[in-house]
Amino acid sequence: MFVRRRWTALATTSILIAAALAHPGPGAAAPPSPAITLAPTETALVRVRLADRAQLDRLVAGGADLANRPRSRDGEWTADLVLTGRQLADLTRQGATAVQVVQRADDGARHLAESRRAAQERTRAGLRTSGAAAVDTLQFLQAYWWTTGGRTFLQAQVATTATDDPDVEITVSWRTADGATGSFPLYRFEDSGEYQYHYALPQPVPSRPVQLTATSTLGGTSRPVTPSLWPNATPPPQPAGYQKDFIDAYLTPVDIKARIARLGRQYRDLVDVIDLPNKTQGYRRTAAAYLGDPAAAAVVVESVRFGDQGMNGVQVRTVDPGRPNRPLNMRYRDRVLTISLATDGAGKVTSTTDDVAALINAPRGARFRATVEDGSAGLPMPVAGPVRLDDGLQGTEVPSRPWTVQALRIGKHRDGSRIGVLAYSQEHAREWATPLVTLEFAERLLANARTDAATRRLLEQVDVFVIPTVNPDGANYSFHDYNFQRKNLVNHCTGASRDPKNRTMWGVDVNRNYTVGSLFDGYVGASANCLSGNYAGTAELSEPESRNVIDLAKAHPNIKLAMNVHSYGGYFMWPPGAYKADGRVTLPRPSIDESTLFLGSARRIVGAIAAERGTVTWPSQTGPVADVLYSAAGNSADQLYYELGIFAWDFEVGNDRWNETTGQWDGVGFQPPFDEAHAEAQEYAGGLVELVRVARDYAADNPVRR
Repeated sequence: MFVRRRWTALATTSILIAAALAHPGPGAAAPPSPAITLAPTETALVRVRLADRAQLDRLVAGGADLANRPRSRDGEWTADLVLTGRQLADLTRQGATAVQVVQRADDGARHLAESRRAAQERTRAGLRTSGAAAVDTLQFLQAYWWTTGGRTFLQAQVATTATDDPDVEITVSWRTADGATGSFPLYRFEDSGEYQYHYALPQPVPSRPVQLTATSTLGGTSRPVTPSLWPNATPPPQPAGYQKDFIDAYLTPVDIKARIARLGRQYRDLVDVIDLPNKTQGYRRTAAAYLGDPAAAAVVVESVRFGDQGMNGVQVRTVDPGRPNRPLNMRYRDRVLTISLATDGAGKVTSTTDDVAALINAPRGARFRATVEDGSAGLPMPVAGPVRLDDGLQGTEVPSRPWTVQALRIGKHRDGSRIGVLAYSQEHAREWATPLVTLEFAERLLANARTDAATRRLLEQVDVFVIPTVNPDGANYSFHDYNFQRKNLVNHCTGASRDPKNRTMWGVDVNRNYTVGSLFDGYVGASANCLSGNYAGTAELSEPESRNVIDLAKAHPNIKLAMNVHSYGGYFMWPPGAYKADGRVTLPRPSIDESTLFLGSARRIVGAIAAERGTVTWPSQTGPVADVLYSAAGNSADQLYYELGIFAWDFEVGNDRWNETTGQWDGVGFQPPFDEAHAEAQEYAGGLVELVRVARDYAADNPVRR
């Protein structure tokens, strides 16, 4: 994922750039930055104001996993980072300022704050005075308004023809229907080295705006425009007695599997439970231990088999044979691996850490492997142990076996004769609210098919597929071991990267493992580093989780529309989702007709989301992934669209919330307090129901051919 004006593919070590950022509204004074302290080993999602753009570039070079696009204001960059206390202290020493704790390892969302600095002025004024610079031309790309929570908001994007001048400043002036006036600045946005536009976050205004004008510091003035109502679409009203609110707690994959089984039993006439063909690794890891002292000299010893396959608790030790001129050797008996160190003629131990690791790695039954701990290479191997190997997993309720991912197929005619819709969620393990959305959606369809004629007709006309958790192994790890886990549990790392200190960074980003516009094709937004949050895997579709999504779609060619549910930040997106860095060359753009379908459907679905509690996905965050978020090489929506001809959208649930007290937009995080997650499930499930209506309407003009 990407940062600064030139967005590049990021790799993650232990830093995750993770949130949509907020800015004060007009006239709001930025509050002083709170004193942020973390214990050295404590992990939290922290909003950080970076020292400068160069510091942001260093984070990119070091590797990062971006959940949402970082935002700049007046040359100042702010990002949300998952940091340990030590990492936060390092960034602070480099000039960064911690602004807010958004979420601790056990916390919900936190509010945020960001300061702004004064506008810069350089030699433009002199150039304008001398007449050396031409007046630029300005064009509104977006001008929308909406009302939510009793507040009216306005958002605008403006492009200047002075694309090569990084210091052009643009101001938007507004007038409302009752004569009130005001203005706000826009900020330049570049992507992959290419100027895109000037923009600002949604601005509160006293009432409906009727006219906007933009002016620039080069003297350009736009023609006046009238902003449009957004999204200007509402779903049909729910009938009396419409059933909803089926979600009352966060759900682990174990909980989800039980709920799928219950729905299959309860609604046999409307549901098929599909076992997807590719079993995942399961909630399993190899067992490992440090033999020796990691601070002095040590070897990491690891089982080849998973810990639950009889390797947890196996003991490893080194011994001094107590005799001269003994060779280095080992034996494994009674679940104890004993390594007898070599000695010289005086009986002194001569084996090094490298010798011991090489001995363990020799092909002798392939029970164990070893790597030399960082900083221990070539050091004398101490007499150590016995130490017990352990897989480090804490989730005692989770079965220790390969996992069968399941899908629900919902409809009256589940034979391919009706248009199909696919909704899938939790490709990223830490996004706990997303399966709540898809399960609430599924239960609404099933329960209301008994009592509501409109829902019954929908299920006569549409064949619905739901995968509540694509990545159950990573999700189990997120719930029980490390809540910020993004990837699956398959560890493709080799050598020193397999050190247990890296256990929270192992795995493959499932949504970077698909075939179209992938890292392997030269596209931006994924990494070849196995410790990166955006690690693309060893090859396209190397992971069972990604193969399951594509295999389901291929097995049911009546699927023509799909929604991938992610969190957080409040985005609504569609292909293209990736570009190549040089020249920012995206995957091919949809045709005019298909673009119209993508945007028109988005308006309908955003309107349905807003009907629940007034949440509006911003127009600036509605559009192709590569334009409104970042380049995401190898994502699932691109493969569904370009290879299989499926209209594929992406939600990012968890929209920023307007804070009237601070005059800021607050982020909510991956695992907000359940009340917020529950609200997200209710509103976005309504959006998925509207997607089913979109499919019904599309099928009227494009009937399924069998």
